[in-house]
Amino acid sequence: MTYASQSDLVDRFGAPMLVDLTDRAEVATGAIDAAVIARALADADAAIDGYLKGRYALPLPTTPPLLRDIAIAIAGYKLHRDAVSEKIRQDYVDAEKKLLLIAGGSIRLDIAGVEPESSGSTGVRFTDRERPLTADSLKGYI
Repeated sequence: MTYASQSDLVDRFGAPMLVDLTDRAEVATGAIDAAVIARALADADAAIDGYLKGRYALPLPTTPPLLRDIAIAIAGYKLHRDAVSEKIRQDYVDAEKKLLLIAGGSIRLDIAGVEPESSGSTGVRFTDRERPLTADSLKGYI
């Protein structure tokens, strides 16, 4: 499942910036390279899925706006090959922190019809039963 699209990146960063980041041909084409964008978005999706799979059933039926924003921040960071501005770096760090909070359960995603997966354990179970081998039952054997 893709959490963000190329048009989301264009809306956030603007077409000129994406042309600068993705036009990696020897002779510049002056256009956004969709393959480079797709790789960055796939990397962002994989990172998000890695955090979500322990808590939610994947793929999600809908994309919450929070996950779209996280995917945009991660993809924007991944598109930079060299120097990254402080704003882009901080957005990436904040996105990673939010993913940790989602994975830990501090932030819950509001997704209709999807319950967080449980670990299968609700605690420790103690059983108290009568001991089969006692001093009285072993009389004569010892």
